[in-house]
Order: sequence, then C-alpha cells, then structure tokens
Amino acid sequence: MLDGMGSLRRTHMCGDVTATLEGQEVVLAGWVHRRRDHGGVIFVDLRDRSGDLVQVVFKPEVAAEAHEKAGSLRGEWVILARGTVERRSDDTINRKMKTGEVEVNVVELRLLNTATPPPFLIEEESGVDEAVRLTHRIHDLRRPPLQRSLRVRHELYQSARRTLTEQGFLEIDTPMLARATPEGARDFLVPSRMQPGQFYALPQSPQILKQLLMVAGFDRYFQIARCFRDEDQRADRQLEFSQIDLEMSFVGVEDVLDILENVTVRCTRDAIGAELERPFKRITYAEAMARYGIDRPDTRILLELTELTDVFAGSGFKAFRGAVDAGGIVKCLHIADADGLSRSEIDRLESFVKKELGGKGLAWIRVKEGDEWQSPIVKFLSDEEKKQISERTGAKPGSLIFFQADEFERANMILARLRVDLGRKLGRVDDRAWDPLLVVDFPLFEREETGGLTHMHMPFVAPLEEDIPLLENEPEKVRGSHYDVVVNGVELGSGSLRNHRTDIQRRVLEIMGYSPEEQDHAFGFMLRSLETGAPPHGGFAFGVERWIMVLIGSENMRDVVAFPKTQRGQDLLMEAPSSVTPEQLDELSIRVRAPRKQDREKQD
Repeated sequence: MLDGMGSLRRTHMCGDVTATLEGQEVVLAGWVHRRRDHGGVIFVDLRDRSGDLVQVVFKPEVAAEAHEKAGSLRGEWVILARGTVERRSDDTINRKMKTGEVEVNVVELRLLNTATPPPFLIEEESGVDEAVRLTHRIHDLRRPPLQRSLRVRHELYQSARRTLTEQGFLEIDTPMLARATPEGARDFLVPSRMQPGQFYALPQSPQILKQLLMVAGFDRYFQIARCFRDEDQRADRQLEFSQIDLEMSFVGVEDVLDILENVTVRCTRDAIGAELERPFKRITYAEAMARYGIDRPDTRILLELTELTDVFAGSGFKAFRGAVDAGGIVKCLHIADADGLSRSEIDRLESFVKKELGGKGLAWIRVKEGDEWQSPIVKFLSDEEKKQISERTGAKPGSLIFFQADEFERANMILARLRVDLGRKLGRVDDRAWDPLLVVDFPLFEREETGGLTHMHMPFVAPLEEDIPLLENEPEKVRGSHYDVVVNGVELGSGSLRNHRTDIQRRVLEIMGYSPEEQDHAFGFMLRSLETGAPPHGGFAFGVERWIMVLIGSENMRDVVAFPKTQRGQDLLMEAPSSVTPEQLDELSIRVRAPRKQDREKQD
C-alpha cells in the first residue's frame, strides 16, 4: 500500500550525505536505483537529481516495519527514507562513490509510488538503440549523462545572464509569431485563424527583431531565444534550438569581440570549471581555408594543407590540369613520418572519400628512402612539378601526401576531414584541452550554382568600411564584418556588424538580385526602420546546444536537449507530429491533400 509524505520532508540531497554528516539524522527522497538483500539486511542505492547514489540500509532489529516494506522495493520506485548517517566499516567503503564512506541506517520508510520496470538500466551507458531511448525519454533523462548535460545548460544560462547584465545588456523577449523572410533555411509556418489564408513564421533567429531594438534605442540587448528551422536533421542539428543572442549599438568589430571573449570565458568557467586563455587566437577566413580547408579549424591538430593550383596550371597531368582549367584548385595534405599508414589503409581512405564525401578519388604519393616516390600518379608528373611539391610541403623519406583536384569547396572539405581524422589517428595533436579561436574577415558574398551572388551568412552583414567602394564594381572582393567564435573545431556562434545605412543595405540586396519592388516586399519594414535613424550596431548569437556539446564532449545534439526530435523530425515520446481533427483544419481554412508519390519517396 502506498504512503503519503505526511509531515516528512527531505532534508538533504543524496550527494550531500558524506562523512561530515556522521551521527546526524537525515531525510532522503528519490528513486530506488538498486536493491540487495544480504541475509536479512536490505541495502538500497538511492538516486536523485544530485547525480550521486547513497546507500540506505534496512535492518529488522532497528525498524521492523521499514525493513518489511523495503523487502518489496523494486527499481525506480519512489521512496522517502529517514535515518541516521553512519560510517561504513573500512572493508566496505566504496572509494568510487562520493558518498561511499557512509550509509544511512533507516528508521522510517515511506513508499510514495511504484513504477513499471524500466526498458533499460539507468546507468552511465545505456547500451540500447537511440530510438528506444527517445521513446522512453523519461527513463533516459534519469541517466547520469543527461542529468549532467542539462545541469551544464542551466549553469551556462545563469552565467550568460549574469555576465551580460553586468555589462549593461537588457534581457528583452521577441515574438515567436513573426513574418516569413528569406534568410536561408525553410521556415516553419503557422496558419492564422483570424486572418484566413495568412501565415506567421516561427523565427529562424531574432536577427531582424534585435536590429529593430537597436534602432529603437535600447543600446544593448540579449535574449536566450528559441529558434526554428525546417531543415534536414543530423547529429549537430535540431528543428528547434536555442541561442544566447545579443546586440549592441555604437560599436565596432573590436568592441563586440571583446564582449564575446568575456562571455565565452566566463560561461565556460561557470558551467564546467574550465579556464580558456585570453586573448583568443585570431585568424582570417582566407588563412583558415588556405591552411586548414575549413572556416572552423581545430588548430590543436598539427597538420596543414598546401596549395598547388599554380603548379599544375600548365601541367601535362590531365586530372590535375582539368580541375584548374574548370576553375577548381589542386591542394594537398602532407603527413611526415607516415610509414604507419599501410597501403590497405590508403585504399580504405580512397573508398571513404568517394562513397562518403562525394570526391572523385584520392591521389597520393609516398616518399621512400633515397627520395624514391611511390604512387600511381608519379609517372604523370614532371621533374619541375615534383620539385615544387617537395619544396612547398617539405616532403622527405617517410612522408605521405594526399591530393585533391576539384572545385574549391569540395577539395577543401575532403582534405579538412582527412586532416582531422588522420591527425587524431596518428597522434599529431598538441596537449591543449581547449582551442578557442576567432575567425574574422569572411567574404560578404559567395557565388551560387546559377552564377549569381548571394550572402555568405545573412543579408544584413555590413561590409568592412574600407571595402564599401568595391560594392559598385567588384562585389566579390568585398569582405564582411562577420566573425565566428570557434572552440575545439566547433563553431559556437556567428555575428557581424549590420548595415545601418539604407543605401548600403539596398545595394547589398540589389547585388543579390532583389529588384527595388522585391526589396520592399521582403524587407520593407526593415528598410523603413533604418530610415528612422539607425545607429551603427552589431551583435552575435551563441548556439547553446553546440556549446554544451563541446563542454561535455558529446557529438550528438540529442544528448544536450531534454526532448529532442529524431532524424525524421519526430518526438517519439510525445508521438509528434500528429494528425488533427477536420474541425481544427476548417477553423484555419486549411485543406490537407495526400502526399504525392515523389514526396513520399523523398521522405524515405
């Protein structure tokens, strides 16, 4: 029979019960993690939100009624126990537990609730399929890793609020129901019952709204904002996510970067106790791409890329020359002392590049003793080309060089991935635990497949002041005032100065192909607001989930979200999304049609 709590209330969390409480009476509440019956004495490991277990003991000679109740306890049952903290004998101390020196000798037990058997053990590692964990997310959330990650999230939020408030920022909420604007990803649309046929959009970010707050004169804003993007899922992406969003008026790039360093350092320290060294290293986008092939490099990996495009501009080697003639690049990754990589491993890497990364292949050269070059491509290289490769890479006996001749994005992406994988595999990594980095001076525009120019990040990034004249005739050379914070090869967030002048904002939109009429239709309210007297302003948005993933060492965003979606956008616990009634659709003036065959095939 279940008991009520009565007047009994918890006095301590399980993790608080240490030797400092010896001899004191405590009342504990939580879930039965494990029960053991040792010849009449019953031992229960009790668990609560503290993440620690404490051993509570039931002895018939101490409390017969409590002992009798304890005999029926099962895993995940909810109990309240009152007893005295006693030191364990030396031979029974558990050094692996924070509470392992003591136990609680129970005199009163209240059974608050029973529970169905859990589908998996509530342990550090569940060892079950993720779909099972997500379906039974309540049990999954009781496991120590998820309890820890959500505590880290809480500490990060509290630290961000303290840090930004101390620096004069106001926390201001912005609407969830807004207007759809062409900012990149697909919007989630919300039908309006009161305006039939009209739709709100859930915000992809508060970008426009926080700019409007700067125009309105609030000077410094921040918000822990919920954001929504209807895009394909992967390990580091969710349909809904959170940002620590901020914006400042009357600032330049250096002012914002100083705030970003301060927030990153303070929040990391407060969340997990780690210390990031200031000032952060700084690198331009162009240098990052040249040396590492990616704009968010982990510079702890001691391998770099080498550009060889000019070497093969007039080459007789058709595979490399063809890539250059088509506007692509030739680049390589040099690894010294790589005798440990066998030919079979090279073949495996080539297969990986083709099947997983979409590459055309993986050319390679191994340098042997006596400066002998081994490779299927050596016979196609001239002596001058071999000389240039040696001089630029520093190749010597024991070296292994991997090549990519392809379009700029794909060649860099493939070599960047190999750099990380092989750097870790071969131990070419320095001993720093943390690698904070600022990446600056991104291009303002990038070329679309159709040949036109579009924004590299978003439409409101201001060009660097010295590059504004290039907007008229050489827009591809214009650098944006964009900047990223990167830690351990993960982009924690992005920001920029914004266009506060209407003429420059309209020119940027014009370069992207918007006619004056299209500009007014898509961004008219924004352009009109800038005309009311907009101050120079800039800001940033930290991606909360990615930040926490870095702090706890996870590679899956679902490990840092309480109730995540699957790769197909489903919440397996709540069984969402779900159908709605015809009456609800009628109220919204919406008619649902069956998916077309090609839509179903695309989903599958």
